[in-house]
Amino acid sequence: MGSASRVASNFNLHLDTGLRHSTVLMFLRLPKRAPGWIFVPLALLCTVSLAYFSILNARAAYAAGLNTRSGYERATQLEPGNAEYWYLLGRYWQYNLEEPGAQRAVRYYRASLALDPRAADTWLDLGTVYELEGNTQAAREAFAQAKRAYPLSAEVSWRYGNFLLRQNEVPQAFAEIHRTVHVDPKRSGEAVSLCWRVDPDIRSILDNVLPPDRDAYLDVIQVLGAQEQFAAALQVWARLVALHPRLELSQAIPFTFTLVEKYQIGDARRVWSDAVRLSTTPALRDPPGSLLWDGGFESGVSGGGFAWYFPPASNGVRTTLDSKERHSGRQSLRVNFDGRHNVNLDGICNNAEVQPGTPHLFSAWVRTYALTTDQGVRFRLFWKESSRYFSIETSDVRGTQPWTQIQLTWTPPKDVHQVRVCVGRDPSTKFDSQIQGTAWLDDVALVPQFVANSQP
Repeated sequence: MGSASRVASNFNLHLDTGLRHSTVLMFLRLPKRAPGWIFVPLALLCTVSLAYFSILNARAAYAAGLNTRSGYERATQLEPGNAEYWYLLGRYWQYNLEEPGAQRAVRYYRASLALDPRAADTWLDLGTVYELEGNTQAAREAFAQAKRAYPLSAEVSWRYGNFLLRQNEVPQAFAEIHRTVHVDPKRSGEAVSLCWRVDPDIRSILDNVLPPDRDAYLDVIQVLGAQEQFAAALQVWARLVALHPRLELSQAIPFTFTLVEKYQIGDARRVWSDAVRLSTTPALRDPPGSLLWDGGFESGVSGGGFAWYFPPASNGVRTTLDSKERHSGRQSLRVNFDGRHNVNLDGICNNAEVQPGTPHLFSAWVRTYALTTDQGVRFRLFWKESSRYFSIETSDVRGTQPWTQIQLTWTPPKDVHQVRVCVGRDPSTKFDSQIQGTAWLDDVALVPQFVANSQP
């Protein structure tokens, strides 16, 4: 832990050592009318004494700084009253894999505690040694002593809680780990992973371990999502939403992305809708009934899930938002090709939840300027059906064209509930295959036909 308690204790030990070394000077009685020359040897004595002990302290610190057994042993010989050096010597024997020395570690930890009985980290390490040696009762007493020495420490509560979990004392362990997370919410994910292995009841963990904290819940959702414990993660999300916190949409992208990748599109859509409602993102003017979020590239949010994903610039392709050229709204997406690569473009994508068996009208507006080669820019729709992947694509746009709408009609097969919409460009087979020029994209929409037909 290297804790503040140890620093303060060592300061007091050094102070006590200095006081002991100077005690002899306090008992020197000078005559009321001592001659002035007598102060010279006294000053010299003080100077020599201080120099001697300063050198002694420096030699001990240097020896301990070697981080070797002989160095720690030398430090304890030079300054036997320094609890820190006995502690370091104990840790050496505790963690020496080549020559384990649990009993020596215990002896040196005890020596350190005799000098500094309120060193919580020493009690913790002593408890660990006792537990590894099978002395559970002594370990319990050591952990309890650490708790008494530093009751507000998150690290003490964490290690004590871990010990109690290993003893299957779940309620007491949860109480200690709760104290840890309350002080340090960043440990929430780690705490849930630990408690989950002992008691996979997320409600119990939420009630007894986690504080009602936005960042704590977000960390836990990410951990559970990575472990594919989606039902538990969704329960934590519900607790988060009940707090009515202010969210950034970027905070919801990792969980939403994971749900989409695992084809839990309905849950992903609900999470995204909650996040949009709790965020400061202005309302978007997507076409009525469109299933694609931010088809006009207006939100400024990207990264996956139900926000557009833009790959980093590579192979001569650069994507930016352009407020000077747009079909509607404030901006469009600009895709620029540098003319040095035969680009296979497929990384600009978004996701949507669709309705199986219902015709959907896909549409987008595209403008191009001096877009070369026989392969221009198009859109593709990808879906998974019976463990196989399928796609359908629009016609491409190349050369120099004004804003042009491209469309296609697609009916999701049975049991297909999600689709990925991507901007694409196929590599050219022509001699002049290196694409150059610019394309602008805007007002991308995917509308179920019965919704589209109901519009005036």
